[in-house]
Amino acid sequence: MSTSVWWIRRDIRLGDNKALQSAAAAGKVVPLFIWDDALFTTSGFARREFMCHALNALDDSMNRALIYRNGPVVETVVEFCRLVGADTVHITEDFAPYGRKRDAEVEKALAADGRRLVRADTPYVIAPGTVRKDDGTPVKVFTPFYKRWLTHHWSSAGENKVEFADFRDLCVGSRMETTTHEFAASPSEEAAWERFDEWSQRAMGNYKEARNNPGVDGTSMMSPYLKFGIVHPRQLLQRLDGSAGSDVFRSEIAWREFYADVLFHQPDTTWKNLQPKMDALPIDSGVVAEERFAQFCEGRTGYPIVDAGIRQLLTTGWMHNRVRMIVASFLVKDLHLPWQWGAKFFMDHLIDGDVASNAHGWQWTAGTGTDASPFFRVFNPMGQSEKFDPQGDYLRRWIPEIAHLDNASIHAPWMLGLLAPAEYPAPMVDHAVEREEALTRYKAVSGK
Repeated sequence: MSTSVWWIRRDIRLGDNKALQSAAAAGKVVPLFIWDDALFTTSGFARREFMCHALNALDDSMNRALIYRNGPVVETVVEFCRLVGADTVHITEDFAPYGRKRDAEVEKALAADGRRLVRADTPYVIAPGTVRKDDGTPVKVFTPFYKRWLTHHWSSAGENKVEFADFRDLCVGSRMETTTHEFAASPSEEAAWERFDEWSQRAMGNYKEARNNPGVDGTSMMSPYLKFGIVHPRQLLQRLDGSAGSDVFRSEIAWREFYADVLFHQPDTTWKNLQPKMDALPIDSGVVAEERFAQFCEGRTGYPIVDAGIRQLLTTGWMHNRVRMIVASFLVKDLHLPWQWGAKFFMDHLIDGDVASNAHGWQWTAGTGTDASPFFRVFNPMGQSEKFDPQGDYLRRWIPEIAHLDNASIHAPWMLGLLAPAEYPAPMVDHAVEREEALTRYKAVSGK
C-alpha cells in the first residue's frame, strides 16, 4: 500500500478533515508537523504553548503516530517524502500572506522531485477569494459579503477509514508537557466539543445579548479552536439550531471569513491602513508615547474595563471580544497611538491570534479599515463598563484592588477622591479631553 503525508498546520483535528481524508484515500497516512521558525519565532509564547498542547492531544488520539521534524520547511517536506516514500502531501490550504508564499515554494520543490502538493481543505467554510460581486471583483463591505456568503454551498469531509503508518523513529523534537498559562480554553478536540455542546445548550438562545457582557459566560470560546483548526467552522454551522442566537453566531463566523477575504485580496493590510487616506492622521510618537504604551501593556491605565481586559489577556491568552474593542479604542483614540502597536501586542499574547481577524479588528476600531465612517465611534470606557458589566463582576475578577467597591463606584474609582483605592492608579488621561482631540485630528484629515 502506498504512503501519503498529511502535513498538519491549521487543522489539528481528526473530525471533518478533508486533508486527512484526502491523504487516507491515497494510502497509509504519515501525519507530519514541521517546526517552522518563520512562524514559531513570531508567535507569542502563550499561542505556541497552546498549539503544542493541542498537538499533544492530537498525537495521543492517533496512538502517537505524529512525526515532528525541524525546518526549513521547503527542504524538510521534500526530504521527508523521500524518507517515507510518499508521492503526495495533503494540506489544509493557508490563505495568509506568508502561508501562501511558503506553500507555493513547497509545491514547486515537490514537483521538481516528481511529487504533488494536494490542497484538499480550507480553514474556512468558504475559501477566501470565492465570494465576489457579479462583475468578479471583491466584496468590500460586510453586509453584502454576508448575503453572498450565505448562498455558497459547502460540504463536510465524510468518514473514510484512516490507517496511520508507523515512522516514529523519524520523529525529531520534544513534546511540551508543562503549562505556564491559565488557558481560557483547554487545548484538545474533545475539550472543544465538550465546551461547545455545554455552552450552546445553555447560552445560545441568549447569545445576541449575552455575548457583549464580559462578566458572564456568554460567548462560545471557540476562537482558539478555530485558530488552530481544532474545530472547523462548518462543524459549528452544522450544530446551529435556527434560533435568533444561532443566526448571530453564524454572522460572527462570517465576520471571520470576511476579514480573511479582505486580507487575501490586500495582503499588505496586515500592518498597513486599508484606507490610505488615514495615513495622514496624526499619531503620537517618541519617548512619552512609548511610556504610555508600556503603561497600557501593564494594565495600569486607571480605567478599570481597559485594565481588566489587558490583565485577562496576559493571564489567559484571551480577551473578551467587547473588551477588545474598548481596549483598542482606548489605545488609538485616547492615547493616539498607532493601531499597529496594539495589534502586535495582541498577537504577542492571544492564543487565538489570527492575523486577518486581529489586523482588521483593530482597523475597524481605528477607523482605517472596512467600516464606512467609524472614526467618530469613540468608546467611552466608563459608559461601556457600566452598560456591559453593570454589577462589576468582570472588573472584580481581574482587578482585585477595586473588588471591594460598590457597583456604582467600581467603574470610575477615581471619582471617590480621597477614598479611591490607593493601590489602583488614577486615569492616565482624561477621556473627555482625548476624545475631542481624536476627533479634531480626524477632521484635519477628512475635512469634515
